Amino acid sequence: MASTETPVCEFGKPAVDFDLPGVDGQRWNLAKCRGENGLLVMFICNHCPFVKAVQDRIVRDVRELADFGIKAVAIMSNDPTDYPEDSFDNMKRVSETHAYPFPYLYDETQEIAKAYGAVCTPDFFGFNGQLELQYRGRLDASRKETAPPDVRRDLFEAMKQVALTGQGPAEQIPSMGCSIKWRGE
Repeated sequence: MASTETPVCEFGKPAVDFDLPGVDGQRWNLAKCRGENGLLVMFICNHCPFVKAVQDRIVRDVRELADFGIKAVAIMSNDPTDYPEDSFDNMKRVSETHAYPFPYLYDETQEIAKAYGAVCTPDFFGFNGQLELQYRGRLDASRKETAPPDVRRDLFEAMKQVALTGQGPAEQIPSMGCSIKWRGE
């Protein structure tokens, strides 16, 4: 399980469209997922300890960001061959268990993760209302263990700023997580 950090935010980079199956039985694309003031695209999975440490905080932040016109979508791009915990059936189970308030989609071909440049789980891409990238940082100071409850909510504060101004913060701390499990590696 290689630990990886996300690269620096490429401000203004447009969101990539997708058409992926969700655990809810629907197909989802960029237009269906976007919010009035922005969209948070999250690359997550089921087995990663970095994701497990922040699942409840992701749910909390996404619920609160909805009040600011920001919607969210989670995409699972790992190859479940060597990580059966990341299977589509287990994605459904995890989504239900944690009451995900966002679509949880399966990127079986891994094309969407590659198009976004996702490198790890969790990997967060925060777009403004014009679907221009404004945030590529961490959720908070959590790593494999959940950080104390009073830590700065980096992602929430950044996406709130994006909702209100259309622009993300100049200073961003990279997200850290398990590398995406690419096919054939």
